[in-house]
Amino acid sequence: MKKSDFNFELPPELIAQAPLAERSASRLLVVPPGDMPYGDRQVRDLPDYLHAGDLLVFNDTRVIPARLHGSKESGGRVEILLERLTGTHEALAQVGASKSPKAGGRITLDEGTRLEVLGREGEFYRLRFLTDEPMEKVLLRAGRMPLPPYIQREAGSADLERYQTVFARHAGAVAAPTAGLHFDQPLLAALEAKGVDFGHVTLHVGAGTFQPMRVESVHEHTMHSEWLNVGAELCQQVARTRAAGGRVIAVGTTVVRALETASRDGTLKPYAGETNIFIFPGYPFRSVDALVTNFHLPESTLLMLVSAFAGRERILAAYEHAVRQRYRFFSYGDAMLLFPQETAE
Repeated sequence: MKKSDFNFELPPELIAQAPLAERSASRLLVVPPGDMPYGDRQVRDLPDYLHAGDLLVFNDTRVIPARLHGSKESGGRVEILLERLTGTHEALAQVGASKSPKAGGRITLDEGTRLEVLGREGEFYRLRFLTDEPMEKVLLRAGRMPLPPYIQREAGSADLERYQTVFARHAGAVAAPTAGLHFDQPLLAALEAKGVDFGHVTLHVGAGTFQPMRVESVHEHTMHSEWLNVGAELCQQVARTRAAGGRVIAVGTTVVRALETASRDGTLKPYAGETNIFIFPGYPFRSVDALVTNFHLPESTLLMLVSAFAGRERILAAYEHAVRQRYRFFSYGDAMLLFPQETAE
C-alpha cells in the first residue's frame, strides 16, 4: 500500500480560509455504506440521521494560542510553535530561527516573558517558561491561535473563538479537532431533543497532524505521539449504549484514535497516556459505528483512517463528488457523515 494510493486533485480555491458565520450552516456530505447514493445536506440536518439512544463522542481538548514570536539574546528573531505542554512551565516546540538555538540559550517573547532552551528532543526543542504565572495565562497574552499552514492569513481575534469547539474544556491542543467546530448550541439542543446522548474524550492534537508522510510505503510510516484520556465514565456510556442497541458516533478522527487506542485488547477500557496509533485500510475497528469528519489532505494519515473506515474507493469517489459540488475543504471547511464499509476491499 502506497502513499500515492490516497492522492486526489483539489482546486486550491476550495480550501476554506475562514469559517462560515454560523457553525452548523456548513454542508454535510452523507456517505452511506455500499453503493447507496450520497446525501448533500447541512450539518444542522445531522439529527435526521441519528436515533434516540445513539451516543455522540466529542473531543473536549482546548486549543492553546501556541504561535509565539520573540528574540534570542543575539537579537535574532524567533518564531515558536508549541507542539505540546509537558509540565506546568515546560513545552516541546518547533523553533524557527536563522541559527538554531543552543541548550542554555534564552528567548524573550515580544510581550516580555523569558524562555530557556533546555535542549533538543528529535525535531523539537524543550523550552522552559521562566515565570511563576500559569502558562495558559502567558499564552493568552503572548500567543496567537496556530492556524493550519494551508490557511493563508494571520490569525485574528475571531479565531480565538471559532478555532475552538463550544465544548472545549482541557487546554493542550495546538490544532483544533475540526469536526467538532460544526457543533453549536442550537444543534446540540436539537440532538438532545432527539434523544441522542453525548460523551467526551480528550486528545491533545499536536502540530504533527499537519506533517506530510515522508515515505512512500504506508507500512514504513511512524506516527507522531499525542496525549489522550478516555475516562471510566465514557467507557460506561459506551457499554450502556451498546447494551441498549444504540450506536457510537465519533465526532472526528481524534475521537476514533482515542477510542481505538483504549480498545486495543478488544474491550474499551479507561486509558490515559500517549498514542501513536496508525489506522489505515485493513485495520479492524472495534469501537465506532459512524463518523463525522472534515475533509482531509491528500496522502495524509487522516485520509487513510477514513479510507479504512468507509473504504478507500468509496472515500476517493466521495471526495471527487465533493470537489464537483464545490464543498469547502479542511479545518474551516465542510463535513462528512461516514458509515463503515460493508465488506473489506
